[in-house]
Amino acid sequence: MSYNWKVMEKIPFFLKKRERFALCTVIDKKGSGPREEGSIFIVDGKGRMQGSIGGGNLERIVVREAMEAIKLGKSKKIICSLKDEELMPEEKNKFKTGLICGGELTIFINVIDPSPRLIVVGSGHIAKPLAKIGYEIGFEIVIIDKEEKSINKDFFHFAKKIIAGDFPEVLEALEVGGEDFATVVQGEPEYDYKAVKFLLKKKLRYVGLLGSRSKVSALKNKLKKEGIGKEELKKLYAPIGINIHAKTPEEIAISIIAQIVSVKNVESHA
Repeated sequence: MSYNWKVMEKIPFFLKKRERFALCTVIDKKGSGPREEGSIFIVDGKGRMQGSIGGGNLERIVVREAMEAIKLGKSKKIICSLKDEELMPEEKNKFKTGLICGGELTIFINVIDPSPRLIVVGSGHIAKPLAKIGYEIGFEIVIIDKEEKSINKDFFHFAKKIIAGDFPEVLEALEVGGEDFATVVQGEPEYDYKAVKFLLKKKLRYVGLLGSRSKVSALKNKLKKEGIGKEELKKLYAPIGINIHAKTPEEIAISIIAQIVSVKNVESHA
């Protein structure tokens, strides 16, 4: 199907956006209908489509159900009736379309999540075990620091990207978004402040800051004075990590990763 190839060519575009989307496939067709078995199309979280299932109320129903599946993070199967019939109460995943083609389409809505991405701002003693553990449990790793000479590229060979430079330019080029996780463990107060301020405005799933309670308090007060609201500050985990009485860089990294995984998994099942 040449039509399917046009849709499939767009999948890398949706993955690059690092946003959850749904790949919808007609897995069964009975009688007459606008699409054949194997037809595919894409729906994103805002209801935008790549491809079509035929337009009209049929398409509106599929888009609505795909958006719900994306929001919940759960794939599902639906049946769309293309005939004039009354549905039974137990047929919860079957929908009347108002069409009278006489057939029935079964559509599998497959919710696709991009690989979670962990942005590590800093490349020192804590950043090293933090990035390594994150990589080993499935995160795509990005390392950012102020100067290239301070980044041990041999150690961070597993990182998807290694970037050196000032804020906010380096993060703007990275295109961070709502599905990303970020840890600010660089250490220099002004550098950390710029990073946290930028990341909070981008509404990431998680922003963590390494630092003492006094440093965190001073930074939060500065953020409030510059217009960062309460809702944005709720995404700031500071001091970073869960309390396991960590002492070594490796133990601190474990406490941070545990917190990140908790946020990721709780939100995924919310």
